[in-house]
Amino acid sequence: MKVSVLDMEGKKSGTVELNDAIFGIVPNVSAMHIAVVNFLANARQGTQSTKTRAEVSGGGRKPWRQKGTGHARQGSTRAPQWTHGGIALGPKPRDYSFTINKKVRRLALKSALSSKVADNECLVLKELALEEYKTKTVAATLKNIGAGKKVLMVLPENDKKLVKSAANIEGVKTAQVNTINVYDILNCDTLVIFKDAVKKLEEVYA
Repeated sequence: MKVSVLDMEGKKSGTVELNDAIFGIVPNVSAMHIAVVNFLANARQGTQSTKTRAEVSGGGRKPWRQKGTGHARQGSTRAPQWTHGGIALGPKPRDYSFTINKKVRRLALKSALSSKVADNECLVLKELALEEYKTKTVAATLKNIGAGKKVLMVLPENDKKLVKSAANIEGVKTAQVNTINVYDILNCDTLVIFKDAVKKLEEVYA
């Protein structure tokens, strides 16, 4: 399919042919769901920790003798049912990350890109040339091309000036062809792909 290529003023400066193998498939919802769950799980630190009755300070002595007091038998004042006692079955540090098959990961990425194109939430930008660090220029360009509040800009290569300038704008994220992920694509209102990045995506995933 052919889509318009926009310049920094938001005007049409040509067209580009999008490969149907990447931007025109029927989105696989199951694959995208697995990829999003995987991304969020891998981002978890897993450092939460509670103290068991063995780790809480205190206790040690049996609070009263086993029989004859009328109380229920108790072995420690740090058992879970006591105030200041340990936590029973609480969370401990763990690794939440898991891996998914390469084919599923590629299918999920293609599905996410295709869904954005199908929903008319994908724009192709010719270039965004910055001679200096200038957030105002990036913000003006995004406004000119009609991007939404949450934008993911896919760059063909690392552009420090553009990345740092865009980082100051709330809701705007930048990524390179080799660092994009399904979560960021689906989470944005508008996917802005640079023309050169389209070619690189097709080289890698077609």
